[in-house]
Amino acid sequence: MADVSDWFRSLPKFTRYWFAGTVALSLIGRFGIVSPYYFILRYQEVIYNYQIWRPLTALFFYPISPQTGFHFLINLYFLVNYSKLLETGVFATRPADYAFLLLFNWLFCTITALYMNMMVLMDPMVLSILYVWCNLNRDTIVNFWFGSQFRALYLPWVLFAFNMILSGGGMAELIGILVGHFYYFLKFEYPTQYGGQAWLSTPSFLENYFPPIVGGMGGFGVPPPGRPAGPTAGGGGGGGGGGAFGGGHNWGRGNRLN
Repeated sequence: MADVSDWFRSLPKFTRYWFAGTVALSLIGRFGIVSPYYFILRYQEVIYNYQIWRPLTALFFYPISPQTGFHFLINLYFLVNYSKLLETGVFATRPADYAFLLLFNWLFCTITALYMNMMVLMDPMVLSILYVWCNLNRDTIVNFWFGSQFRALYLPWVLFAFNMILSGGGMAELIGILVGHFYYFLKFEYPTQYGGQAWLSTPSFLENYFPPIVGGMGGFGVPPPGRPAGPTAGGGGGGGGGGAFGGGHNWGRGNRLN
């Protein structure tokens, strides 16, 4: 249990809360502590009866049964793995941007699910996050079942085809792919490759609530290579010397104040 607790605390903030909420609400519904009916997304209940908590509970709740248990565990694996990779990689120093990504994808998954009469959002949300990571790391080689390997760019489509063949589904995965592509296109592809306007910007209230993290490595895309170290500056003592920061020049000893 100590190992599990350490692993759980090692997860980054948003991934940890998403994972914990999903496990907790799914188990509450599974054991009948609260009826799962109050967790699922239903158009009439949301629009006409103003049960506005349903879009949020539909994100965390998944109906666990002998038929869906394995799929639930696979989704948990992808949730933890790819949300963690995004949160500690591309968005490592910009937690507000990752919060905005989650809110944006959740909002469009909810709108689509209400229109398509889908009752839970775990499948499309996980696929939307996975899609964003796969396109930011499209040339990375990923491993899949039976030892198969391919570029990360194809992983969302492999999962879509896999679920469609095994369970006759795939619509939830397809919605997640479309939502993820919508975010990726507006945030990354359209401004950089087409020179268009940056349509997606993180709201200021998220920036205030989740300020940027100073230090560390982050930023969109592949991290730039490290700057070559300059020659060591001569002179030391007193207030300190130059090093690479000083550009390789000898700035002298300096004088101690007081």
